[in-house]
Amino acid sequence: MGKHYSRAAAMRPGDNAAQCLKSVVVRRDAYDWEEDSPIHRPFSKTVIYEMHVGGFTQHPNSGLPDHLRGTYRGLVEKIPYLKSLGITAVELLPVQYFDPQDARPGLTNYWGYSPLAFFAPYSGYSSASDPIGVLNEFKDMVKALHRAGIEVILDVVFNHSAEGDQHGPIFSFKGLENSVYYILDPVAMTYKNYSGCGNTLKTNHGIVQRLVLDCLRYWVSEMHIDGFRFDLASVFSRGETGQILKNPPILWAIEFEPVLAGVKLIAEAWDAGGLYQVGSFVGERFTEWNGRYRDDVRRFVKGDDGVIESFASRILASPDIYRQPDREPNRSIHFITCHDGFTLNDLVSYNEKNNYNNNEDNRDGANDNYSWNCGVEGDTDDPEINELRLRQIKNFFTILFMSQGTPMILMGDEVRRSQKGNNNAYCQNNELSWFNWDSVTKEADLLRFVTGLIHFIQDRAIFEIEQLLHIGFDEKQPSIVWHGAELEQPDWGYFSHSLAFTLYHPKPQEEYLHVICNAYWEPIVFALPELPSPWRWHRIVDTYLSSPYDFSPPETAAYVASDRYRVMARSTIVLMALQR
Repeated sequence: MGKHYSRAAAMRPGDNAAQCLKSVVVRRDAYDWEEDSPIHRPFSKTVIYEMHVGGFTQHPNSGLPDHLRGTYRGLVEKIPYLKSLGITAVELLPVQYFDPQDARPGLTNYWGYSPLAFFAPYSGYSSASDPIGVLNEFKDMVKALHRAGIEVILDVVFNHSAEGDQHGPIFSFKGLENSVYYILDPVAMTYKNYSGCGNTLKTNHGIVQRLVLDCLRYWVSEMHIDGFRFDLASVFSRGETGQILKNPPILWAIEFEPVLAGVKLIAEAWDAGGLYQVGSFVGERFTEWNGRYRDDVRRFVKGDDGVIESFASRILASPDIYRQPDREPNRSIHFITCHDGFTLNDLVSYNEKNNYNNNEDNRDGANDNYSWNCGVEGDTDDPEINELRLRQIKNFFTILFMSQGTPMILMGDEVRRSQKGNNNAYCQNNELSWFNWDSVTKEADLLRFVTGLIHFIQDRAIFEIEQLLHIGFDEKQPSIVWHGAELEQPDWGYFSHSLAFTLYHPKPQEEYLHVICNAYWEPIVFALPELPSPWRWHRIVDTYLSSPYDFSPPETAAYVASDRYRVMARSTIVLMALQR
């Protein structure tokens, strides 16, 4: 979500005619899509990269000419990077036209969570100067991504608008029919703020529902978008006075809309008013950002007590949260970090947020981050701490990709992008937020590790199943067996900080994987399961080792000769059974 302050605007009747919003009529047949069509890749085969269109190529070291930096065309130039990484879908922070001025004086609205025009792509991300050129450049980007086999998911904001609260400007809805478009307090007639951004759209009013559906249909049919991530989607569960609805009309209308058949639907299943619906969001097609996955994996890796059972459930795609027996595990979107919060590098480098450059006296942004700085706050020259931080980053990536569910990573985490502890960089349109392309070389070892992991899981059937794993070994179906230091003796105790598990898939050819997670601050020796001949364990990942030994593809993986493996402190191991 976008955590903005509400900008007051001094408005006088009739003083903005020259600057008011205009519309452009576009011919539907004026663009040649060249037989472009939706990819419709299942969630079970999807790896999502959450990214900012402008920030991806805005940095001066992006290698692009100035007129392409921060643009849709600039993103096209970097598609080979995404393809090499193994990304199958980009999730773009808001590109629907937004108010870039919705921030404190001297700052800009970088994230884009302040929509002005729901049907128009943001012109600030275009190298073109005319409206039709902006539209065509956006379509060129979508077409190019599709040619590379990459889906395009839009982060859409239907929970609030740029008009803010009673002190905000009037752009459209306030002047058309204020009480239809916004949830108002019935007595004071002020704006109810379930979005945290000043106002809340009344999405279950028939007029607003039609606006939302028309908009979604437009982006799919005319712009060839593959999916949507709905910001603060629990607002859709609120009625016309803000009450919680059991069966919100807007959600079922989206579910059953024919134009949206096959389109990815992802809900951020909470809002700023305290409604939290992870595991209970209405609908059969919606996937959800699993915020519990983020929190419990963070707590396990940093070494918190009392999280081992929750951690195990997150690896299984959270059957304790998603209790529907027929629910696919990949309907749970797993992430460690996203735009809203610390980057992965900062998660292991800061105990406290550092948002002072947002000019809000560090009051903004989340206070509970489950982060650990590994002993020193912020940047350090201490080699031991830097080594531990890198290992923790590799632990997070390994656990993410060894979990059942759909993985999502944040732009730049694969090369240790840092925001210097800022966990709410919505207003930082500068090098603090941009992708630093020098890091591709500087952090080449980590990039190699992450790339290897992504391609590894894409070649394993166990990570593409569409049913929950069977608990206990079963030679006829995908299954998981839990272990501790000794086989089949997991320690579920309050002070447990380690867990091992064996994954098995019978078809099309047998797969055996053994994963050991040691979040304890001392080494632990783990027994390894016995394999049927001629299978033998080989090491794919050991996060304690330096590159290139931290990750090895199956064809070069080293044979593990012993029936026990000494797992070093705060390390993660992945072994694979091979017949050689």
